[in-house]
Amino acid sequence: MANLKEIRKRISSVKSTQKITRAMKLVAGARLTRAQQRIVSLRPYADGIGDVLQHIAANMAHAAGREALGLPDNAEEVHPLLARREEKSVMLVVLTSDKGLCGSFNTNICKTAMNIWKSEEAAGKRVSFAIVGRKGRDYFRRRGAPIHDYWEHVWGDMSLEAIRPGVRRVLTPFLRKEYDSIRLVYNEFQNAAVQNVAQKTLLPIEYKHSENRDSEMWQSPPLYIVEPDRGTVSATLVPAYIEVTILRALYESMASELGARMTAMDAATKNASDMISRLTLEYNRARQAAITTELMEVIGGAEALNG
Repeated sequence: MANLKEIRKRISSVKSTQKITRAMKLVAGARLTRAQQRIVSLRPYADGIGDVLQHIAANMAHAAGREALGLPDNAEEVHPLLARREEKSVMLVVLTSDKGLCGSFNTNICKTAMNIWKSEEAAGKRVSFAIVGRKGRDYFRRRGAPIHDYWEHVWGDMSLEAIRPGVRRVLTPFLRKEYDSIRLVYNEFQNAAVQNVAQKTLLPIEYKHSENRDSEMWQSPPLYIVEPDRGTVSATLVPAYIEVTILRALYESMASELGARMTAMDAATKNASDMISRLTLEYNRARQAAITTELMEVIGGAEALNG
């Protein structure tokens, strides 16, 4: 059995750790409230700009007489980022955190991205990574992954102006036809206890076409009149949509990280309380045993003198 001094040191150490985990939980909870407010504020705008782009893209595809997005006969009306090609190369934009102590937050993201990497390579496609967060960078470096770009100092300033240089570094290879698609892998925030790994195709931009042409009731989508013209609108709308989509993923990932950290630190604080209780019980038992031993020695000595 450990002596009393060792047990007291362990109890003191666990209490110090508990203070840290409790403080980290409180800080994460306070920051989570602000992160949730940012998500709530951005989601309607992100959904709205996505819906508008869906209508413009579908309208352009119908005007060109094609089922999927691509370059119609009037190519000047189509933004280069709307081009569709056979998918032979993929860039994965993986969003992780700079810090740990947030449960399985980073592990789930990295494992999902790793599975995508291996499955796409098995299908004969070339895969490269754009990493946000030191945890993801270190994870994929250790595994020899082809890292095209690493975004530094993103989490300290999440604004459109701050992320634009990184967005350009990701979009330029697509415009040069070095990559045929770009996908986002990030944690989507549900609540403080639940974060789901999400995959979203950033490029080529997907649009909905749920009409059933075999149905007798099917009608072609209306051809909208776009002012000043579809080319000018798409040239403004497409980059804005991509920037807002990435910014939204960053907001979702930040809120997910804070929720995961708050949950992990809450569990760590409770575990520390349980450990302190066990160590206190062990300390009391050791102290009682020491007192009993001393009493037995005193009684044995007295009996020896009296005998």
